[in-house]
Amino acid sequence: MKGLILSITAGQGHNQTAMVLSEHFNSIGIECKYLDVYKYINPVLSDSVNRLYLMSTKKIPKIYGGVYRMCEKRNVHADVGMRGIGRLTNSVLSRSLLRLIRNEKPDFIICTHIFAALLVTYLSSIEYIGAKTIGIVTDFTIHPYWEDSLMDYYITASERLTIQGVKKGFPENKFIPLGIPISTKFAKSIDKNEARKQLDLPDKRTILVMSGSMGFGNVIHEISELDKLDMDFQIVSVCGNNLKLRNKIDRLNVSKKIFNYGFANNVDVIMDACDCIITKPGGLTTSEALAKQIPMLINNPIPGQEDRNVEFLLNAGAAMKISSTTPIDEAVYQLFLDDEQTKNMKASMKLLAKPNATTDLAEFVQKICSE
Repeated sequence: MKGLILSITAGQGHNQTAMVLSEHFNSIGIECKYLDVYKYINPVLSDSVNRLYLMSTKKIPKIYGGVYRMCEKRNVHADVGMRGIGRLTNSVLSRSLLRLIRNEKPDFIICTHIFAALLVTYLSSIEYIGAKTIGIVTDFTIHPYWEDSLMDYYITASERLTIQGVKKGFPENKFIPLGIPISTKFAKSIDKNEARKQLDLPDKRTILVMSGSMGFGNVIHEISELDKLDMDFQIVSVCGNNLKLRNKIDRLNVSKKIFNYGFANNVDVIMDACDCIITKPGGLTTSEALAKQIPMLINNPIPGQEDRNVEFLLNAGAAMKISSTTPIDEAVYQLFLDDEQTKNMKASMKLLAKPNATTDLAEFVQKICSE
């Protein structure tokens, strides 16, 4: 069996999902190639798309959110002009990808970004590609334009999203709610005390502050506000590749102890060691937190898809939201004050959690390819 996993760089979540899947398939003996489609076709186009996404979400987020909402509300049947432009674009871009598929002859193609799925949809309309096609929706909502794709199956974060797909015109049986694929490390948990020992952390209440891959929000302000809170806890900060932010945190003059990490490949252990997480509500991070059932305080959502993630999690009772009217110190205070609330949140998170999403998807792919 042979597979091809296609993504597009617009932020990091789609690529991370693709890489996790590719690594897992190869680890179980299924040859699988991961490809950033736009980078493969045209590196300049890939860089332009990523820069536009980052600029839109970081510099003009309100405009990005407005455009996202317009796309959500569009009349699919009347949107002929836009779909025509999409077909023209795909016809130009798809030639290199078609040659690759002809050469590789994959048994399955997984798309972790809607643009990749639209390319594969176009190819399928002009030539029989002979592979099972699967789209992965990497947020707790079904993004606009998935309805323009024709995949054999769609993997969603939850069965609660199926109604969205049906309203967009999909047959219900197209949706397989296995969860957003995350590293298999998050399916295992260790005792909190043992996790703290592994990380050389004192055994006391610990708050995890995740900065995200794109540097959203004012992390310095958030940590400074936490430091003013008259409660006994320590802070673990994970800054990813943001060296500038890490250095700023190292220089902070605060009373509470901060354990400051850059890029960390043991976030699973860090989550096990902490009592709550303060994070931007990206699809992957929230899926990892759900798997670990670490109470979430969410902030700085990207207008659009992450707003939808916030709504989903709040409606499910699986998170609290930090806002101008519920600032970070008040949210943490409320969470730590009420053990019953924390218990209820963890129970709600357990209902949503899909810790085995990656292995379940691999089993599903093997099943449909052997039929």
